[in-house]
Amino acid sequence: MTAASRSQKRLAALTMGRWDRPRQLLPPGTLEPAPMLLWASLLVLAPVSGQLAALPKPVISLHPPWTTVFKGEAVTLTCNASRVHAAENIKRYWWYLGAQTLREIPGNTLKARVSGTYKCQIQGSSPSDGVSLIFSSDLLILQTPHSVFEGDTLTLRCQVKGREKLAAVKYSWNGNVIFTSRNSQDLLIPQASLNNSGNYQCIGFLEGNHYTYRSNNRIIKIQELFSRPKLEVTPPQPTEGGPVNLSCQTELRLERSDTLLSFIFFRDPGVMLSNWSRSPEVQLTAIWREDSGSYWCVVAAVVPSIRKHSLPLQVRVQGVPVSGALLETQPQGGRLLAGERLVLVCSVAEGTGDTTFSWHREDTGERLGSKRQRSRRAELEIPAVGGSHAGRYYCTADNGHGLALSGALNVTVTGTWRNRGGLIAAGAAGGLLSSLLLAVTLWLYRRHQRKSGDGFLGNTARRRPATGPGETACAGCPVPVELRQLYGKQQLYGNVPPGEGDLVYSEVQVIQLGQEGAASSSRTSLEDKVSISP
Repeated sequence: MTAASRSQKRLAALTMGRWDRPRQLLPPGTLEPAPMLLWASLLVLAPVSGQLAALPKPVISLHPPWTTVFKGEAVTLTCNASRVHAAENIKRYWWYLGAQTLREIPGNTLKARVSGTYKCQIQGSSPSDGVSLIFSSDLLILQTPHSVFEGDTLTLRCQVKGREKLAAVKYSWNGNVIFTSRNSQDLLIPQASLNNSGNYQCIGFLEGNHYTYRSNNRIIKIQELFSRPKLEVTPPQPTEGGPVNLSCQTELRLERSDTLLSFIFFRDPGVMLSNWSRSPEVQLTAIWREDSGSYWCVVAAVVPSIRKHSLPLQVRVQGVPVSGALLETQPQGGRLLAGERLVLVCSVAEGTGDTTFSWHREDTGERLGSKRQRSRRAELEIPAVGGSHAGRYYCTADNGHGLALSGALNVTVTGTWRNRGGLIAAGAAGGLLSSLLLAVTLWLYRRHQRKSGDGFLGNTARRRPATGPGETACAGCPVPVELRQLYGKQQLYGNVPPGEGDLVYSEVQVIQLGQEGAASSSRTSLEDKVSISP
C-alpha cells in the first residue's frame, strides 16, 4: 500500500467518524470545546494524497452588514465558498468563535448573538478571515460595515436604542466633524479611497432632550481592491534580437475575486507597448539595445474606476559581440575578366544589433567603403573591374561590443578593359555609320526621282536614254527598265486588247548598258500571271 493510499484511508476514517455517526446538533451559538486539529489535518493530508488540493479559504458575509448591533439582536453569518468548490458539493461547515469550535452544521449560515470573532471553514480549505461582532448595550452606537474596499461607497449609520429618536447627528473623522444632519441621515462617502481610513464617531442629539450622546469609536481601514502591481521581465537580462515576456503581477482580494482587471504596458519615454487587455502579460518578439530603459505597467479595475502603476523597472538589453567574420566574392574564387562585376560579401557567424561592415585592400591599405545595418551580412559592389582591382581584400565588422576581422582574399583580373571597351565602341560606331549611309542613299534616290519627273511605271515602254559611241552610263543613275506585254507567246502591239480566256504576261527587262550602248546582260522575270475568267 502506498503512502497516498494510506493517507486517503486515514482521511476517510476521520471524516466518517465526524460526519456519518448520528448526533444531536446543539442550538446555534452554543459553544463546544473541540480541538483545532481538524482543519489542520485536512490541509496536511490533502497534498499528500494527490487527490485533494488546498482550496481558497471561504469568505464570511453579514446581514445586516453592521459589525456593531444592540444586545438582543442577531446577525446572520454566511460562509461563502469559492467558485472552484461548488456549494452543492459541500456537506458540512465548521464555525469557530475565538479559540473554540462551534458544532458543525449542514448549512452555510449561522445566527450570531454573542460578541467575538467568528470564522468558518469547509473541507480542504483553511479557516476564513475573522469577523468581529459587537453586541452593545450603549444608548448610541455607530454602525459600520465589516469590510470596505477602495472604490466602494462607505456607509456609516448613527443608531439610537429603543424608541428614542435623534433630532440631529454629527459625524467626526479623526476628531474633526465632517458631516451634520438634522434628520438622522447616514453618512455616505462614495468612491472611498485609502485616505478615508481612520477613526470615526457619531454624536447624537435626542428629541426633547438637551443631552449629547457620543457613540463608540470605530476604526475603519479601507482595504485595497487589488495590490499595487509589480512588473516582472523574463529573462531579466534579455539579449538583443531575443524575445522578452513582460508580466504585470497583482493580487485581487478574495472577497472581490470576480472583479475585472485590465492591463497595459509602457516604456520610457511614454512608449505604449500594448493596448488595454485582460491579459496580465505581453511578449515582445524581439528587443534591441536601443530598447533599454524604464518599463512599467498599469492595472485598472473597470468598476469601480481604479488605476495603479507599478514601480519602474530598469531593463538593459545585452548585446552579443560579432565573431567569425568571413569575406567571400561573387563570382566565387575571386577570378574575373576585365569589365565583369565584383561583389564582396562580408558576413559574421554571431553578433546582434546594428553592425558596421567595412571593406579594405590589404596590399594598398585603402578603405573601399562601409555600411551600417541590422544584419549579419552586407555586400559591396564594384560594377566593372580592371587590372587595378587585382589584389588582396579583407573586411571588418563592429557592433559596439567588439571588432571582428576576416581573412584576406585574393582577387585576380585577366584581360584589359581597354580592348574590350574598344571592340564594343567600334561595333557601336560601325552600326551607327551604316545606318547613316543607308539613310543618305535613300534620300538621294528619292531626290533624283523627283528631279527627273519620274513617276510610276505606266503601260508604255520606256526607252533607255541614248548614249553616244564610247559613252557609259553614269554611276549611281537608275538602271533603265523596259516593260513589255505579251499575249500568249506573241507581242501585243497597239491597243489590241486580249481576248477572253487569254493569258497576259508582264515582262520586265533590266538592261545594263555597256560601253557601246549594247545590252551586256539582261535579267527577265515573270512577275504576274493573270487569268481572265470567261
